[in-house]
Parts: sequence; structure tokens; C-alpha cells
Amino acid sequence: MISVREEKIVRLTTSLLGATALCAATSASALDFEVTHWWTSGGEANAVSKIAEAWNATGNTWVDGAIAGGGDTARPIMISRILGGDPMDAFQFNHGRQAEELIEAGLLLDLTDVAEEQGWKEKINPPSLLDACTYEGRIYCAPINIHSWQWMWLSRKAYEDAGLPVPTDWDSFIDSADELRAAGKVPLALGGQPWQATGAFNVMATALAGEDAYLAVNRDKDAEVAGGPDYAKVFEAAAVARDFAMGSNVQDWNQATNMVITGQAGAQIMGDWAQGEFALAGQTAGTDYDCLPGLGEQAVLDAGGDAFFFPVQDDPEVTAAQKQFAAMLLSPEVQVAFNAAKGSLPVRGDVNLESVNECTKKGLDLLAAGNVMPAGTTLLSPDTTQQINDLMTEFWASDSMSAADAQARYAEIIANAD
Repeated sequence: MISVREEKIVRLTTSLLGATALCAATSASALDFEVTHWWTSGGEANAVSKIAEAWNATGNTWVDGAIAGGGDTARPIMISRILGGDPMDAFQFNHGRQAEELIEAGLLLDLTDVAEEQGWKEKINPPSLLDACTYEGRIYCAPINIHSWQWMWLSRKAYEDAGLPVPTDWDSFIDSADELRAAGKVPLALGGQPWQATGAFNVMATALAGEDAYLAVNRDKDAEVAGGPDYAKVFEAAAVARDFAMGSNVQDWNQATNMVITGQAGAQIMGDWAQGEFALAGQTAGTDYDCLPGLGEQAVLDAGGDAFFFPVQDDPEVTAAQKQFAAMLLSPEVQVAFNAAKGSLPVRGDVNLESVNECTKKGLDLLAAGNVMPAGTTLLSPDTTQQINDLMTEFWASDSMSAADAQARYAEIIANAD
């Protein structure tokens, strides 16, 4: 983890425009504008093109800075560029604590004036998304979507090929797994990237231990709960799921999703961004695939997602363009076009989403009912998250680590979490 506290950085300075965000945006000259992100799968690239098209329509030019390999690969590269004095104009992180040290070092643009001018506080739902962009009362990022990990995706083809009904909850999935494997299918698709194992575990924790236990561990850093009987059930279930995932033999998350799309695998535990891959493959929710929020056990969303941050620059025209870009991200047109392609939910509750599929409707219903909890990225520091990733990678890769041993190490990490 690159620590900005330990770097000898001379803070970049800028002349903030005296006009409001909209006036600044109107007066900004058109320019090349580099945006770095890690949206490189087919569905993700389709979604990000919607933002690029909207930006190019303003007269500016989108310069794509996609970094393959996911957030774990991309974030250190982005941070290194900022610390090294070669900042991009905008970059995607998950909203939460990932950019905390950059904010503390004064390296990120304050967007409070844009947020106030655009009325973000009144429009963004749930409010926790804007809270995650706020540091000491100032706003430093523009949330673009609501993503939730709390989904299990099921292939109708895989179960039909095996002559089995599609599971409706975690227990029926477990009950069908051996027969599914006997039919030549991988019961649970799981890629090799560390964050995938951690994400799947957290979904199981919410579904099987319950929301209160999940929050006690991740929000309150309660090591007793992490090492107790509720989480023992989760680790035991994860050990079973580990066996069902053997044979995936893929690295990237979208490759695992493709196993579900093609009927090679029965299911995948993955965030709602997987829907972008189903859509790109021409598949329809309720016809080609099914979705279980909370594994069919605990229907709740963990409201995380993506946000854009902006490195401080010493060029007033760039600063104006950054604020223009931030305002554009929250426009109704961009919110609908991007999120429909991404499989995520918009951060604005006042946009028209009549055409969304049945899985997205399930997510919207949960959001409307208030069945929402904060995402892990907003609760744990990057350092703690990395420690958990390392543990989960080791645990899911081989059955040599028992559920009890993994739980003991996990509880120790939580006990020392910041």
C-alpha cells in the first residue's frame, strides 16, 4: 500500500474559480481529458463508452486511460502517478476509504461547490454514498452508481442440461451441487483474483450470519463476533463452497461470469456488474439466467459502487473541466445510460428506469424498501482489506487450511483493524 503520509510531497496548488460550478463549466475551453479506470471487460467497456460519448458531446475529448486487471492492479498505478506529479484529470475508485490518504495530503480537488450547486444532497440516495465522498465536511468525489455484491447468478442452461430445477436459495444450491458436478458442470464459478474470494465470503457472511453480525465485524471491528459461532457457520459454508468452486480454472471475474453464461457453471457469487456481461451476451434475466439477492436468504444490498475523484491541478482550465465532468456524471441522461449498461443502480432516485430487467427491479425494490447496508469498502481501510484478501486467497486456493484455522486468523485481523 502506497502511503501518502510517508511521501515527501509538495502539495499542488490551484486557483479556484470564483464562479459557480456551472459557470465555470460553461466558460471552460475544450481540452483533452484523461480518465483512468479499471472497466475493461466487455460489459464494462460498453458502459464506460456511455460516459465517454456524453463527455465528447460537450466539445471536450475523452482520453481513455483504462488499466486492465481490476482495482487491485489499477489503484497502485493511479496513486503512483499522482504522487509522482503526473496526474490524470479524473480517476475511478470505489467510494469509501480508498482515497482517504490522498485527500489528507491535499492532492484531490474539493467538489463541494459543485455538489451544492447541483443539489447532490437532495438527489443522491442512499445518503451514505455522498457521506463516503465526504471528508471533514467537504466533498471530494462524484458517485456514479450503486453497486452491490449481494447477488448469486444462476445459469438456466446448466441446470436444464443436468435435469435439475434452478435453486431458489443457498440450501437448494448446496443440495444440487453434487448432481450438477456429476453432469459435468462446475457448481460455483470463481476467478483467481483475491477480491473475488473476499467478496464471495462477505456475501455468504451477510446471508448466513446476518446483517447485524456482518456490521459488528466490519463496522464495529468486533473480533469476538468474527471468532464466534455466527461466523463459524460462514467459514464452514465457505469451505463447502471452496470444494464446489474447484475446476473453475479462470482468473478474471468476467471469465467466471462467462462460465455461467455458457452453461459451464451453475452459479457465481458476484456483484451486479455481472449483468453487463449477461446483457452483452444477449441474455435475458428470468429467461436465460436467474438472480438471488442475498443468496435467497437475506435480501439486502450493500450500497457501494464507483465514484470519480479529481487530482488537484495548477491549470484553471483543467479545474473547470474537472468540475464540468463531475456535474455531468450526475445528470439524468448519464445516470440512465451508464447504469443500464453497467447493471448497477443509479445514485439518483428521480430518473426513469421503466425499461430495466427483473433483476435490476429486485435491486430497486430493495433500495426503495430501505434494505441497504454500507459496503465493506466504506468500512475497512485498504490495509485491512488487503490482509483479508491475502487470507481469503490462501483459504480458497486449497483445502489445506481448515475453516477453524481461517476463522482464527480472520478474527485476529479484525481485532487489529483500523
